[in-house]
Formats: sequence, structure tokens, C-alpha cells
Amino acid sequence: MTAGNQMAAEIAEAPDAFLRAVRQDAPPLPSGWRGAYTIARGSSDAAALILAYEIMREAGRPVTSLPPSVFSIGQGVALDDALILLVSQSGASEDLIRSAQGARARGGHVVAITNVPGSPVEAEAQACLPIGAGPELAVPATKTVVGAVGAGLALLSSLVPSYAARAQASAEVVARLGGQAHPHLTSLRHALESAQSVYVIGRDTGFGAAQEIALKLKECCALHAEAYSASEVLHGPLQLATEGLTVLLLDTGAPGTADSLDVAEQRLADQDAVVHRVSPADVGATDLTPAAAAALLLCLLYPVVHATALARGHDPDAPETLSKVTRTT
Repeated sequence: MTAGNQMAAEIAEAPDAFLRAVRQDAPPLPSGWRGAYTIARGSSDAAALILAYEIMREAGRPVTSLPPSVFSIGQGVALDDALILLVSQSGASEDLIRSAQGARARGGHVVAITNVPGSPVEAEAQACLPIGAGPELAVPATKTVVGAVGAGLALLSSLVPSYAARAQASAEVVARLGGQAHPHLTSLRHALESAQSVYVIGRDTGFGAAQEIALKLKECCALHAEAYSASEVLHGPLQLATEGLTVLLLDTGAPGTADSLDVAEQRLADQDAVVHRVSPADVGATDLTPAAAAALLLCLLYPVVHATALARGHDPDAPETLSKVTRTT
């Protein structure tokens, strides 16, 4: 198979995977939850961060991340009256299996978002929302990341019924426009092909998308990339812009984020960083929920990562140091 063909095919499936995941019916969930914790690693953790921002905005309850090591090498923490959102494409990592077991034992209601039916993580959860993206054979996760966000929005639609119509309308836009090439794909690829170091910057759900794209640039392109909030980058990290820096700034249009992104863009440009701002509006998408906007940005930027990997001489289907299921404890 030609290098990168598998990843390209799976990227093309991501928009429809998102729509299917959003449209599913979520299982019954406890009504008395006071807050939620996400447990995930890698790309799944980026999807979980996107969902955390969206759930906090819509449900008005705190959502934060727990490291799996709390359960895999520690004794766990009390989780009474908490939802535990455990995201894992494979559902096979040992530390996440232990996390599901430990969270249940400490009083949490565990909801698994997984892509492999009957996975060990699913077996340990009280409820499951399948990603339903079909087999993913390229090592870097793409359609399952976008699908995981979609499954989380189905969960949120169950928790906040007034959100459901907006989520589904946004998902239809993602399905319609997510397969388009970004109008600046070639210029973005040229910028990343020659880059030495990259900041990927976002705010709110865009910060989760930034984490995922930074990870993909590392995995697929062997390119040093870091993700930052548009506010945090103006502290110590701004100094690196003085040494030459390529910046991807992800603008989801989430309420209250424009000023922060504008300031970050100007401050970075003032230090001679080359800033490329990307938004759903670039392909004509408007009025999306912030999480759907983040999912659309992933759909638009995965092909950029794919093209950059090939241009830099890497096979994005099979990065040399990685495997599909990461075994961690």
C-alpha cells in the first residue's frame, strides 16, 4: 500500500463518523451528578478536553481530568456523585481498564466512549457510548478522535436535552463540509514542512483541538510541536517566538475567545512568529457549537498533517516508534 493511503482514507470517513456518533441515543444516566472527571491518554485525552469545555458550558457543572495513574499505580480517589467519562479508542490499555475498575469501586458512574465493541474497558463500565467509526488501521487515530467528540455530544444531549437540536444541526454541517480541503492546505503544508518548532494555540474547545493537532505533528511528521491556551502562551512560552516560530492558531468562534486569540496573534506576530489562523469560517461554516467547531477543525487539519508528513519523508500510516495500542500502566 502507498504510504499514507490508510490514514487518508480514515480522515475522509471522519465527518460522517462524527454525525453518526452525535445522532445515537445515550444510555440512561444518573440525574444527581455534581461533576464529571475525564480519564484518557493521548488523542483520547484531547477529545476529552474538548468535551470538558462543552459540558461545563452547557451543564454548568465542573469537569476536569484525572490521570489514569491515580488508579493504575495508586489507590484511587472518592468519586461519589460523579460521572466518569473514560475515552479510549481501543478500550484495551491496561491503565484505563484499571481506571474503570477503580472508579467504579470508589463510587463513580463510569461511562466508556470506545470504538471496539466488547472491549475490556467497555466491560468494566456501567454505560457505553460507541464511537462506531469502524476499524481504524492507521496507527495515528483520526476518525475515532472526531467520533469520540461526537459520542460525547450525544451524552451531553442526554444530560441537557435543550442542547440536542444544536448538536445535531452542527453535526450535519461538519458532515457536509468536513471533507473539503482547507483552502490554504498547500500554504499550511509548506509552512509546516520547513518549520523547526510549532505552537498550536486555541482557547476553550479549540485548546483541546490544539492538543490533538500538536500531537499529530509529533506522531506523523516528527516535528516538535506544543499546544497552548491563547492566554498561557503569553507568559513564558512567548519567549520562544523570538527565535523563529511557526504558529497554528485555531479559532472555533467559541463565545468570549476572540479577544484572547486576537491578542495572542498580535503578540506572537510582533515577535516575528509566522501565524496561520484557521477557523470553520474558512470553509463557510458558521453557528456551530464550539465542540462541533473543534471537530471540524480536526477534519480540516488532519489532511494538512498528512501532507506535511509525506513532504517530510514520513509514512503517516505507521510512525516508526508507535503502535496502535499503547501499553501503559
